[in-house]
Amino acid sequence: MNPTDIGTEAARIGAEVLLRHWQQLGKEDADLKARNDWVSRADRESEAAIIEYIARVAPGDAVLGEESGASAPTTSGSGRTWIIDPLDGTSNYLQHFPFWCVSIGLRQGDETIAAVIHEPLRDEMFTAEKGGGSFRNGTRMRVSDQQQIEGAFLATGFPFRAQKYVSTYLSIFEQVIRTAKGVRRAGSAALDLAYTAAGIFDGFFELHLAPWDVAAGALLVREAGGHVSDFSGGERFWERGNIIGAPQGVHRDLLEIVARFTSEDQLGR
Repeated sequence: MNPTDIGTEAARIGAEVLLRHWQQLGKEDADLKARNDWVSRADRESEAAIIEYIARVAPGDAVLGEESGASAPTTSGSGRTWIIDPLDGTSNYLQHFPFWCVSIGLRQGDETIAAVIHEPLRDEMFTAEKGGGSFRNGTRMRVSDQQQIEGAFLATGFPFRAQKYVSTYLSIFEQVIRTAKGVRRAGSAALDLAYTAAGIFDGFFELHLAPWDVAAGALLVREAGGHVSDFSGGERFWERGNIIGAPQGVHRDLLEIVARFTSEDQLGR
């Protein structure tokens, strides 16, 4: 099967689980993994359903899931790894705030070669393959034509997993909101990146994300014509989680703002 077809079906299978639990589970039903980082039965069941499907249709592929960690392929390895976030926006989900998704990326060696982000409540499916473009419900996507941060409509996320960098982040944020038209913090990095690829947001920046937060969204933005990098303009966003995704001019301006207050090496894990 085509990797995008596998990822799309896997995302729909995970979404079915999430929709069954939607508005039935609350914050009292979740477990605390780390400070301000929650996991629920919905996360675990969605991930288990996704992994079971991938193991059945692509037994040579490995899996890295947010909740279950890494697992080896069930047959001779293909060198491919599926990066799964079964519920990106768990806090939103548990608070019944309708902004959450399933995110699945496929890595071959050091490259992401396929991506799927599914927003079940609106039945939005964002897909991409390396070299093949980005699509929203089958229609090709392009990042916005915004060429500077002045007048841009941006998305961000707060560094709730990295409290020691809050002051640095707030300095960057202050400069951004003095210049941009608007900034939104909706609570799902994967969807923020998908919306950036679709031209809804003019850019996205956040620090200290996990691989499953960015695996799919970064490819969506790149295949939609955008630029994706770490906070120094390099490729370490995968390892360190500090990411900027935007059209070229907005990306340039965000890099310049970040450089006034910190460097990639100062934000290392």
